[in-house]
Amino acid sequence: MEMIQTVELTKENIHDNGCYCLRSQPKSTGYKNKTEWLLDRFNEGLTYKKIMENGKPAGFIEYTPIEYSSRVIYGENYLVIHCLWVGITGKGYASELIQQCINDAKEQNKAGVIVVTNPDTSWTPSKEVFIKNNFVEVDHAPYGFELLVHKLNDSTNPYFPIDWDERLEIFEKLTIIRTQQCPFIEIATDNVLTAANKLGIKTDIVNLKTRDELMGLSPTPYGVYGVIYKKKLIAFHRLTTHSAYKKLKSMSNM
Repeated sequence: MEMIQTVELTKENIHDNGCYCLRSQPKSTGYKNKTEWLLDRFNEGLTYKKIMENGKPAGFIEYTPIEYSSRVIYGENYLVIHCLWVGITGKGYASELIQQCINDAKEQNKAGVIVVTNPDTSWTPSKEVFIKNNFVEVDHAPYGFELLVHKLNDSTNPYFPIDWDERLEIFEKLTIIRTQQCPFIEIATDNVLTAANKLGIKTDIVNLKTRDELMGLSPTPYGVYGVIYKKKLIAFHRLTTHSAYKKLKSMSNM
């Protein structure tokens, strides 16, 4: 008989229970950065829950109040889902985690729950499971980003900024804009740096410290990672070193 339980990470248990992503490499820089990032976020109301099946991680969800969110969204009194990932499919774990988030939103008298999706990358949650749980799409942005919301009252819909082109104009040099919200950010950064070094391209790294910085500088709604070169978006998710090299080389010749 399967034993299913939900474990919520806290300051007290995070080192014993650990994050879901990159858990096979707990000594890696990315995993350590994520753990420290979470410890700084719990006081802001961030929630991180794991579903455990027979004592083993089966999936997780991370969400937080919009005023502290790592996604580039405008809105009032919403919860924002950063991540949803289920490693054991077909058992309804994703919907269970979503419903737990919705229940928390109800208990906190929130206007609803928001999530950003994108069909072109696995770095955002899949849209379909949210549609199944009565989310509706209310906005979209360049590069395939979609804004979905499950509203609990008649509050104004959340929305994306519209100045995406203007944001890119700031960056002529190769620039990586990032936070530590995702443990794979460090790997993604290293791959670009390795490719850039092979081409002799100097790279600037902008570590976003506040939501205001994120809202003003991020080149996409994803918020936590973006690579810009010659005023063009190169990536908002991890590239292999080879892919980064090819992209940067082609642009260097422009």
